[in-house]
Amino acid sequence: MTIYLHKGDLPSSVQFSGSVAVDSETMGLNPLRDRLCLVQLSAGDGDAHLVQLDRTRYDAPHLKALLEAPNVLKIFHFARFDIAAFQHWLGVETRPIYCTKIASKLCRTYTDRHGLKDVTRELAGVELSKQQQSSDWGAETLSEAQKEYAASDVLYLHAVRAGLDQMLAREGRAQLAQACFDFLPVRARLDLEGWADSDIFAHS
Repeated sequence: MTIYLHKGDLPSSVQFSGSVAVDSETMGLNPLRDRLCLVQLSAGDGDAHLVQLDRTRYDAPHLKALLEAPNVLKIFHFARFDIAAFQHWLGVETRPIYCTKIASKLCRTYTDRHGLKDVTRELAGVELSKQQQSSDWGAETLSEAQKEYAASDVLYLHAVRAGLDQMLAREGRAQLAQACFDFLPVRARLDLEGWADSDIFAHS
């Protein structure tokens, strides 16, 4: 495993084709308040690229272009949060999307454990450490432990997706999953505009 740390933006020399695993780290769980600090990327090849953003400008044209690239599938775990943060801080609508948490909930109905740690253990055979989850991602210099934690959140998503795809196909829910993925940018926009805790589809 190699971890590359990039300051400000993804270098133009780093190209992704087909699909890329994506995650982010923020200063908290409110995308309107808590600044986006770091974006992690992996092609599924054992390497991770960490983009430490300039939080005064968020001028990252190469990263933004990748997130919007129609020919590159972006694989997330709980995409709803990440793409809301990208909409708010980077001004981009991320598409196309695959969310392993949604996929897990649609096909792993034998369990209520759909966290990244759980699905990675079952489908990729890897035990993730969550020790750095609540650390200070706004620090100017990230520790080695922080970088390793951030990288681990994207290194195995391709393998997890492959396992979930097989299960979705087996259970006849692949098209339903795709419809949910397609709706995610709208769901993120609803979150940002005040409907995060409201079920607008409910009768009452």
